[in-house]
Amino acid sequence: MGLRESPYASRFVRGLDTVANELLYPSYWLLNQILALQQTTVEKQELRSRTYSPPHTLAVLVKGPLLLLLFLLSVPLSLLVLLLWLPLQTARRPFAYLHTPSRASPEEWVLPGQGKAFRFVSANICLLPDGLAKFSNLARTQWRAAHIAQALVQAARSAIPPHEGGDRGGTCRVSKGRKYGATESSPPRACQNSPPATEVVAAEGPRQEGKASFPLEITASFPPDVDFLCLQEVFDQEAAQRLLRLLSPCFEHIIYDVGIYGLLGCSSLKLLNSGLFLASRHPVRAVQYHCYPNATGEDALSAKGLLSVQVQVGASQGQRIVGYLNSTHLHAPETDSQVRCNQLTMAVQWAVRFQEAHAEPGDIVAFDIFCGDLNFDNCSPDDKTEQAHELFSLYTDPCRVGPGQDKPWALGTLMNPLTMYDEAVATPETMKRTLEHSEGRQKYLAGPIQTTPCSGLSAIPSEGRRIDYILYREHRGPAELKTVVERVSFITHLATFSDHVPVGLQLRVAPVAQPEA
Repeated sequence: MGLRESPYASRFVRGLDTVANELLYPSYWLLNQILALQQTTVEKQELRSRTYSPPHTLAVLVKGPLLLLLFLLSVPLSLLVLLLWLPLQTARRPFAYLHTPSRASPEEWVLPGQGKAFRFVSANICLLPDGLAKFSNLARTQWRAAHIAQALVQAARSAIPPHEGGDRGGTCRVSKGRKYGATESSPPRACQNSPPATEVVAAEGPRQEGKASFPLEITASFPPDVDFLCLQEVFDQEAAQRLLRLLSPCFEHIIYDVGIYGLLGCSSLKLLNSGLFLASRHPVRAVQYHCYPNATGEDALSAKGLLSVQVQVGASQGQRIVGYLNSTHLHAPETDSQVRCNQLTMAVQWAVRFQEAHAEPGDIVAFDIFCGDLNFDNCSPDDKTEQAHELFSLYTDPCRVGPGQDKPWALGTLMNPLTMYDEAVATPETMKRTLEHSEGRQKYLAGPIQTTPCSGLSAIPSEGRRIDYILYREHRGPAELKTVVERVSFITHLATFSDHVPVGLQLRVAPVAQPEA
């Protein structure tokens, strides 16, 4: 039996939830407009460039009191509606699912046989309501959502360059192979009439020191023909719907609106979901979400947690070939190291239990991914507790040497919010060129931090804070498989559209050659 798409089993309850959300929307919109009165760096520059424009302070003085008055008038109705909305959340499954059927059918992955490549992308895209996004120096959430989705779709439709070979082509092909998966759905496919992929160039100059044994690249575009997208901070519901509309033709299975609302299951009121969003070309077999119960401060208002997904990527001689994806977004405040460490411990336990609960006898595990915005790096002195966590003994970080030491070519993934609109990093191409050199990385990437009694938080010169991760691990099973890292990517396609640099990982999974008797 396939996954139900709606988070509600009852249409009546779903209808009540829709009505409640519509009645709550005016208060939400007004509060968002009040918070959005603050300006981003680029908005200040645009205002200064206009010949005739009223001072921003005057606009705030006129609009601010009016918006505040309307918000206060809307509060009594919203409080009454909350009495209806809160009980409804007890009937809500903590995620929604979108399945877009396709006429293509899977080609069975036969083992022993050729290996198969899988491509993963993880990105924090900061799609918060406008008023909250501006705290990260970002604005126009709906416009950014459309641009980000178009960039991801372009990559999803791009054909694999011929020199990469592999087991897939650039056009949709219909096979007579049998269907598989919980939804009796089709496998990944590239779309017809695909535009050529943007050229990607491996890091130059200083990035060649400590050269990796696999291709490492800073690229101005997302990798072509991505299999799995793991996104964080997709909090805004309208932005999520834009992503759904644009991504669904190329990603047949999408898990979205992940998390709980209200007072259910966690220690405090949740007004925002987890922000997690997962798109897959492969059939989804099982989904589970857990909320972190130990969040504090402003982070406690969102239902950050772990999303675990089992996908089926093929079948071999009557056995399923499955993969596991674990996507998360950890606690943000830099000084709350122990909170993050406890969340990591819970996440590892939940991931292991999920796999034990949903494994079937004879399953062949192709990959096991742990990814997301972990909000700590491997260089900051204050992140030593997280750097030594057991997660890194269970999963492999291809960018890491050990606790406190990254490989020489590893790149920070958090932008400096004060310089993210500078001309040197304003487009994907210029950002790529800038980040290929140490001077650019030190200026435009947020540096590791250290808390001292005297100076508070102070930046330490470095290659930047790498807080976005894609980790992997191998499983033993009925078929012995070997995982090889083919490519690690730091992606600049979202220059000025997010304060994070997305990361990509390409794995090739192949059966281990057995020695001849």
